[in-house]
Amino acid sequence: MSSYSDICPKFEFEEDDYLKATDIKKVACIGAGVIGYSWATNFCMKGYPTVVYDVFPAALDNAKVKIGEYIDILVNCDVFSKEVGEAAKARVSYTSDLKEAVQDAQFMQESGPENYEIKQKLLAEIDKYAPADAIYSSSTSGLLISEIAKFSEHADRCLGGHPYNPPHLIPLVELAKGDKTTDEVVQTAYDFYKLIGKEPIILRKEVLGFISNRLQNALYREYVEIVSRGVCSIEDADKALVFGPGIRWGILGPTLTWQLGGGAGGIKHIFDHIGPSMDLWLKDMAVWQEYPKDWGAFAQEGVNEEMKNRDKEFGNTPEEIKQFQNKALIELLKIHKKL
Repeated sequence: MSSYSDICPKFEFEEDDYLKATDIKKVACIGAGVIGYSWATNFCMKGYPTVVYDVFPAALDNAKVKIGEYIDILVNCDVFSKEVGEAAKARVSYTSDLKEAVQDAQFMQESGPENYEIKQKLLAEIDKYAPADAIYSSSTSGLLISEIAKFSEHADRCLGGHPYNPPHLIPLVELAKGDKTTDEVVQTAYDFYKLIGKEPIILRKEVLGFISNRLQNALYREYVEIVSRGVCSIEDADKALVFGPGIRWGILGPTLTWQLGGGAGGIKHIFDHIGPSMDLWLKDMAVWQEYPKDWGAFAQEGVNEEMKNRDKEFGNTPEEIKQFQNKALIELLKIHKKL
């Protein structure tokens, strides 16, 4: 298993001086929304006692239902037995008492609202009750960790651990340091996420949006551009990605895909021969920096039509399509040996 120090070998750690992944025995999920209860599903099914915290009891009730549904789907897809699934459910507890949630947890996965002030206040409360060496990992999709932890007494143990939705299925976790985060904490988080079957990647510099969201947003900008120009419909733009590069990218990344596509000469051969043509494409692509104000309403109309036109076998309502998506994700993850 690779480690953070393999990626950034200049760092040297004193092995006994910091919390290690194998020291983590209990996890607290702070926030019981969509991301929070999906994270809790991941932790409990990997064997960790998990406490889910939310200030709203109704959110906790919903989280318990959703965690049960997620685990039942995995059982029905033969990922593990019903007995294993029931044992996973039993590892989860629920509370609206923050002290109870974090006081004996070595790892805290925070998935609260995407707002600096809210996260800062929440972290200040966590500082009062959590063990001094516990790790705080925020699911933020792009806020700067340095800003989130600006007022924390333990900013050295705070980092970003951004998942891709749903976290209990999609392996990616983006690790982002703040200006005070220690390399030991990043090492432990990296190793811990590996232990629960994730694929952590490292941001070597803080950047808004992190890695995957920036890549996704860059692609979606061009998607909006060609649809807005009348080049194609929303349905056909989706098909172009799903049945073209999307299928390949679900197996290999774009650079490795081009490495194979270039034959013996690899990706260098591709850029040597069609690089000038791709430069022409770039000159014709979008460079705007704000989405069109009416795009949301326009896209909604287009995607409603797309859902109506789907084969009934693959679902026509959001609920049916979500079921299809989850089952397809599970099969793809089995190929990658992530389930």
